[in-house]
Amino acid sequence: MTLTGMGSYAEGAVVTFGMQFAGFVVAAILQTEVFYDVLGGINFLTLAVLSQIAGSRSSAESTGNVFGKNAVFAVLFAISRGWLLVFLAWRAHQRKGDARFDGVRDKPVTFFKFWMVQAVWVYCISLPLLVVTASETAASNSETGLSTFDASSVMLLFMALSIVVEIWSDVAKTAWVVRGRHGDFCTDGPWRYSRHPNYAGEILMWIFAAVYAVLVSGGAWYSIVVASISPLFTMQILLNTAATGVWNAEGKNLKRYYEDAPPTTTERYEQYRKTTPPIFPILLVPYERIPRSIQRIFCFEWERYEYRPSLKNKNGKTE
Repeated sequence: MTLTGMGSYAEGAVVTFGMQFAGFVVAAILQTEVFYDVLGGINFLTLAVLSQIAGSRSSAESTGNVFGKNAVFAVLFAISRGWLLVFLAWRAHQRKGDARFDGVRDKPVTFFKFWMVQAVWVYCISLPLLVVTASETAASNSETGLSTFDASSVMLLFMALSIVVEIWSDVAKTAWVVRGRHGDFCTDGPWRYSRHPNYAGEILMWIFAAVYAVLVSGGAWYSIVVASISPLFTMQILLNTAATGVWNAEGKNLKRYYEDAPPTTTERYEQYRKTTPPIFPILLVPYERIPRSIQRIFCFEWERYEYRPSLKNKNGKTE
């Protein structure tokens, strides 16, 4: 199967949901989640390969050119998702499993939902790739090769930089953990300028990917709608879902810095939060000088990310 024309949306769905359903069947029989994240990554790479095969064929048939901007786009997509595959697989190995699946592995219906959620995630995130593949102008874009520098080239450059930021953030945080978590919270590399630079890289990558897809589609309204799902879905998962992203990393989970840490750590972390934005770095003005109301609206400094001290009942137990 190759992803061709407008059929790429349907074919992409068949590939994605088919792979995740097959993964569920095997995982349910073995009652394991060990390859859950890995199959998600493989699913992304499969879509990238199929789309590139389709793009290369159409380009070669029309001009003999098999490597243009759309190929670069597919390569960047594959690098990003390939890194995610490797990183999640390594992290699952280090943690000796995935706590998300505790009490779920032996419940087929609930377990099935987990796999279908991953299918929806893979498909929605991959929509810019499918837009590029389905675009009527994709072949003509490939014909220009790499020699024409325009707005789409800028988007590819920004995509690449976003991927670098994400990978750099993951590597810096991992190295900090391996060294023994010196300082109790990470401020190495990009973590000095953002409390979650890996999420910043992920969000920005899909924004630029969506814009690239819209540009090569000629700005068709349906392409704008479809491509925008990817960054919006990413932001929903990373910013507005309690079990993942910033909300999961902060909020009540900051207890380790406020109630389970010595006062010196708490003071340093408070200063870190005061001077460091949650997502996108602010380099032109000290973050602490920005009014809180502006931080709330434009910097994602939402109340849900703040820590609320635990309440204790009469017996001294935390509620």
